[in-house]
Amino acid sequence: MKRAALFLGAVAIAAVTTACGSATATTPTSTPASDAADAPVAAAVQVPAGNELVGKYKATGVQVYTCTGNAWKGLEPAATLVDKDGKPIILHSRGPVWVSTVDGSAVEAAPVDGAKVDRPGAVPELLLKTKANRGDGLFGKVNYVQRLQTEGGVAPSGGCTQGAQTSVPYSALYTFFAPEA
Repeated sequence: MKRAALFLGAVAIAAVTTACGSATATTPTSTPASDAADAPVAAAVQVPAGNELVGKYKATGVQVYTCTGNAWKGLEPAATLVDKDGKPIILHSRGPVWVSTVDGSAVEAAPVDGAKVDRPGAVPELLLKTKANRGDGLFGKVNYVQRLQTEGGVAPSGGCTQGAQTSVPYSALYTFFAPEA
């Protein structure tokens, strides 16, 4: 729990620093393509035709779990997505929601039924559909989000004490799509 609090504090400081102009703000750009970033995407999490990629960002953070009924249940993600230079420009949290620290725009999405690919030792890959957008910036027109190339983040096995929380490190590649212009 201390690690999650420290992580969230660092994320908040990065967001405030960027928003207040103490650090150099960058225009949101997708991360450079690499062999891993261009890996094939499973059919189950493909974005429907008629949409175009508007951003691709690497995320690192934690999946937070809480103990309910002697079992670990997902509570929220807490992650930072970075631009091509490694600067944090997007915060990812409960909802799930992604917020641009550069322009304040946001997108909230929900998993598409059946659009999931299990990965050994990692949270699943997902296709999510937008529930709400805020602002005209990076996320203003986003209608689909993919969580790809996941590593880690799996809930602990075994029982737990009611109300306990734990954070499990994870990483993923998030891609954001909007309707073709």
